[in-house]
Amino acid sequence: MTSSVKILWMLAAAATLVLGWTLLRSGYFSETHDSQESPFYADFELTAHTGMVMTEEDFAGQWKLIFFGFANCPDVCPTTLSEVAAVMEGLDSDKEKVQPIFITIDPERDTPEVLMDFVPRFDAGIIGLTGTPEQTARTAESFYIYYEKVEEAAAPDGYTMGHSSQLFLFGPDGGYVTSWQYGTPAEEILADLRERISS
Repeated sequence: MTSSVKILWMLAAAATLVLGWTLLRSGYFSETHDSQESPFYADFELTAHTGMVMTEEDFAGQWKLIFFGFANCPDVCPTTLSEVAAVMEGLDSDKEKVQPIFITIDPERDTPEVLMDFVPRFDAGIIGLTGTPEQTARTAESFYIYYEKVEEAAAPDGYTMGHSSQLFLFGPDGGYVTSWQYGTPAEEILADLRERISS
C-alpha cells in the first residue's frame, strides 16, 4: 500500500471517529448502539448488479449486512466482503434470514456490469447496488456515510475513494441494529449475529 493510500485511510478513519463522537454527543445512538427503537432505517433506491431497481422494501423481513465500498478498492473492501462471506457460510441454516448488500460509493466506475463481475467473486449471495451520483449521495447521507474522491496517480483512472468502513446490521424491520468496525473478525460478527437472530 502506498503512503498516500495509507494516509487516505487514516483520514477516513479519523472522519468516521469524529462523526461517531458527534452522534454520540447528540444522543443519536443509544449507549450500547442496540436500542430496541432503532435510531434510523435503511433507505435507498438503487440499481442491483442484476439490473433491477431495488429499495429497502425488497429486503423486508430479512436481516441485512450492509457495506459501502467500491470495486477498485485494493484492500479494505475485499477484506470486509471476504469476512461477510465467512459469516454467511457460518450461518448454515440461518443463511436465508440474512441478506448481504454491497453499496458502491463510486458510481462513476461501478456500473451494474462491473458489479456483476465483482460481487459474485465472494460467493456469498451478496447483492451489489449502484446508482447515479445523486442517488449515491442521498443514500450515503441517509446512512451517515463519509466518502470522497481522491486523486491517486497509481490507482485505476487516476483516483481512489476514501470512505467509512464499518459493516452495518439492520433488522428485519429495516431498523439499524449495530455495526462492526473494519477488522472485526468474522467469528465475532457471526457469534453476535447468531445471538440476535435466535433472540
